[in-house]
Amino acid sequence: MNTTRRNDLIVFLATGFFTGFLPIMPGTWGTFAGIPLVIISHRLTSIMQAAVTIVFVTIAVYIAGKAEILFEDRDARPIVIDEMVGFLIALLWLPLNFLTLCLGFVLFRLFDIVKPPPISTVEKRLQSGWGVVMDDVLAGIFANVTLRLLLIVAGLL
Repeated sequence: MNTTRRNDLIVFLATGFFTGFLPIMPGTWGTFAGIPLVIISHRLTSIMQAAVTIVFVTIAVYIAGKAEILFEDRDARPIVIDEMVGFLIALLWLPLNFLTLCLGFVLFRLFDIVKPPPISTVEKRLQSGWGVVMDDVLAGIFANVTLRLLLIVAGLL
């Protein structure tokens, strides 16, 4: 694959199929772009879900790092592959239905935007693709735990 085609592919994936280029709320649109990945992953066994998540995090770190170089900007706004992976984690091993999809979406976006510690610390301390992706991994974990607790309290889990 020549350099131009490889760079085009990196931009396509890093921007969540170009949703990151939307002028308003690119992170929210990038999270929407992650919905098909969440739906597909929920058709897998728990072990396969974990494997797919680990592989996707690894790929996202690589792509985000390359995209930072192409955009010449650390964690450039159009890079939303991190939102896709964070949202995947937000719903990992939870039942998938309209309620959990909506609550998981809102909780993930909340933690991703507010960035309570240690999320804010991770984003600042890690370099390249790791810093771009790992804060969203943590936001996804926070959202997952919060949603899990809400479902338990509501008697739905």
